[in-house]
Amino acid sequence: GAEGANGPGVTAELAGLLAVAAGCHSLRPDADVEGGYAGDPMEVALVECAAAWGVRESGTRIAELPFETGRNRMSVAVAEGGDVWLLCKGAPEVVVPRCVLQRAPDGGTVAVDADAVRSALDAMARRGLRVIALARRRLDAGETVADDRAKDEAERDLILEGLAGIEDPPRPDVREAVACCREAGIRVIMVTGDYPATAVAIGREIGLTGEAPRVLRGEDVARMNAAQLALALDSPEVICARVTAEHKLRVVQALQRRGDVVAVTGDGVNDAPALRAADIGIAMGRGGTDVAKEAADMVLLDDHFATIVSAIEEGRAVFENLRKFLTYILTSNIPELVPCLVFVLLRVPLPLTVIQILAVDLGTDMLPALALGAEPPSPGLMKRPPRPRSARLVDGALVARAYLFLGVLESAASLAVFFGVLAAGGWVHGEGLGRLDPLYLEATTACLTTIVVMQVANLFLCRDARQAAWPPGLGANRLLL
Repeated sequence: GAEGANGPGVTAELAGLLAVAAGCHSLRPDADVEGGYAGDPMEVALVECAAAWGVRESGTRIAELPFETGRNRMSVAVAEGGDVWLLCKGAPEVVVPRCVLQRAPDGGTVAVDADAVRSALDAMARRGLRVIALARRRLDAGETVADDRAKDEAERDLILEGLAGIEDPPRPDVREAVACCREAGIRVIMVTGDYPATAVAIGREIGLTGEAPRVLRGEDVARMNAAQLALALDSPEVICARVTAEHKLRVVQALQRRGDVVAVTGDGVNDAPALRAADIGIAMGRGGTDVAKEAADMVLLDDHFATIVSAIEEGRAVFENLRKFLTYILTSNIPELVPCLVFVLLRVPLPLTVIQILAVDLGTDMLPALALGAEPPSPGLMKRPPRPRSARLVDGALVARAYLFLGVLESAASLAVFFGVLAAGGWVHGEGLGRLDPLYLEATTACLTTIVVMQVANLFLCRDARQAAWPPGLGANRLLL
């Protein structure tokens, strides 16, 4: 194109749009990057786009009307060359109705063509682009935006300079992470301030929804009562779009009333109420605001959704490993206790001495049990449904498996070997044996050895109650060996 006043290739049609992109923002200089900006990535993208055309912020900023929930737009007043311009950007459905003119291809202005704007908006949104409307007008002489009333009246009679489509492609691992969540029985609901068509396009791209999900707008959420909202959220595929902080909070509370355990991710100030109300709030560490981080229970240092899935898998693995650890530890109590009961009740030589019991505790319970605590997640861990909120670490099934099954097997085997050695040596019931009698020492040694061997077998039995005792992935935990 022709070389415009703002830079090479900038036509009269583009000049106003790039001027708004370059000047309407709330960014701050990035101390780590020379000439760079820190702040909202969307605003950084607009400023860098304008800079690529040679258009940079100019003039003196004299006022700012910040972005606020409900307004869905921001404006700045800039004095330049004796004129004061109001630069405005925001959601198209909010900014376009405030425009009376739109920029024509020749640089002039024509009346706003609402149908053409809507068509362009829908086309861009269906491509998954976040669409921003940019507009401006020259303030009249003596017109000010210094007081609150003037601020409300300033954003009127604007000239629509154009629509900007910003692509924020999902990371490659997000689709896989969403699929993993679905397999694990975890439901993912997108709750966003984006345009509905944009949200649906992104949802399809990451495999979150199909072609026709249930879309709830912010006004829909506000209009519904608690029962209606809970019923709407029960749809298989739900996307909440153009929502405010209050709407996000209502969605979280509706899910909790249904009995769901809710985790919320967010990075903005308007996410803080939902982050605080959730069972676990997860804030973004790199791009998140300080308010979101303070409201959250956990902060992601890499801002990856897939990291949340990895954390869920790790949490499930820790819970399972604790159960394995406890099962193994509790099992050895039975073969240590039963010989003492047999000694008292049946009037036979003590099958296991106190020192040997201590040897079992120190030799078989400590390091092997710690090795179970370091087990990697099992392959099918993320294909199981979440455990109920009421699930206990030590429940009846764990106690029964340790005390009534594995412990009984160890006790039966150790006593059978003990009495087998005595019988082979000619001992009969009622005959006394001295503490240092060779036959008695052989029998107690056999009893101790049996318990040790059974504990080795028990170690592999406790690795996974659903797989074979000697699974093929033994090399994944060398501490066991």
